[in-house]
Amino acid sequence: MNDDTPKEKKKKIRCMNVKTLIIFKERMFEDIEGKQKKQRNSTWSRNPKIKRRTMEGFALFLVALVSMGITNLAMVPGKTNRNVSAMYLLGDSSVDSGSNTLFYPIIHLNLSLLPCNGSNSILLPYLLAKKMGLPYAEPFYAQNGTIDGLLNGVNYGAAHATILSPTSLSHQSLNHQLRQVFETVQLLELQLGHESSRHFIRSSLFYLAFGKDDYIDLFLRNFSGVMAEYNGPQFAEILVNQMVHAVMNLYDMNVRKVVLMGILPLGCAPSLLFQWHIDDATGCVEMINEVILRYNVLLEKSIVRLNEELPDAHLVFCDLYQGVKKIITYPQFFGFEDAKNACCGLGLYGAEIGCVTSDIACNTVSANVWWDLYNPTPKVNSLLAESTWSGQQLLSNICRPTTIRGLVYSSVSPPT
Repeated sequence: MNDDTPKEKKKKIRCMNVKTLIIFKERMFEDIEGKQKKQRNSTWSRNPKIKRRTMEGFALFLVALVSMGITNLAMVPGKTNRNVSAMYLLGDSSVDSGSNTLFYPIIHLNLSLLPCNGSNSILLPYLLAKKMGLPYAEPFYAQNGTIDGLLNGVNYGAAHATILSPTSLSHQSLNHQLRQVFETVQLLELQLGHESSRHFIRSSLFYLAFGKDDYIDLFLRNFSGVMAEYNGPQFAEILVNQMVHAVMNLYDMNVRKVVLMGILPLGCAPSLLFQWHIDDATGCVEMINEVILRYNVLLEKSIVRLNEELPDAHLVFCDLYQGVKKIITYPQFFGFEDAKNACCGLGLYGAEIGCVTSDIACNTVSANVWWDLYNPTPKVNSLLAESTWSGQQLLSNICRPTTIRGLVYSSVSPPT
């Protein structure tokens, strides 16, 4: 027995009519699309010019989708106006735990670069990529040559990389990584076309983190007599000049958004506390920190100048030195128990024997500031990521002239 009221019956009839109309429209459009498809296929096969223009248009459309962040919107709910297509990384162990170093299995025991969880995902640039809603950039040597891999970003960084050209083939220098960037730009131009690739590169972010290993190996250890030839300010100026040269090279390749990271306070790192046996009231070797600080100051001054001289350049300096120094000065405030000893290592300061296996790591990694000889723990990287991204947690102006979030959502003029 049907107990529907007249009003409910009327509503059901209306719904049935709507469904019927929808089905009719779908079938009608299927017929029209079928005829149009046959016509397009016929025109496509007869006219190579139309085929070529269609492919070029599709490539431009693909770049536009990536530039607007459509492929990654689900990763950042509520944020749809990101102006970064992809993230490209250049640097040392701060961007690579060894997966991008060809001779890493041979030199690993000397470098103590075993990551906490066996991957790069605990490093600062990867935490920032997650905030941007971008996929992790795959290592350069893991690329298979496909356009999809290049559009997702590339990690050119290598553990123990230096600004100056190394004498050992096991270490990749800044110039070596710049050549790899140039190869990538050429491949993008070949695959996407000149205009589309220029638009993509201009809307991508390049992240540079160098200098730590230049001081550790070349200067502080007096490798090749560097300390006898240059004093602290002179060595800093040489390194900064090379970084400026790198930025200019990237700019010539149409790169417009660049983040440059300062060097951490190495005078507070476990390895240097052990080597120098100088531990003043600050818990650091301040002689070393003063040398590092000189480099950071010169680098920031150069970035300010380049922002003024290069049209439409968006260069940002992030002062990781001050951020980590604040953690070391007030460890309890940020939830740390140990600001001197390496979590993974043996002996005094955990620095006599490096992190050759995670089996010798401390039980609570988050209690330590330092993971191994020179690298901070994931908790420190997490604090730095939040601070550089939003200006919160550590220092409001840790990145200058804007935060990384400000850089990501800033617009760049289209290529002319």
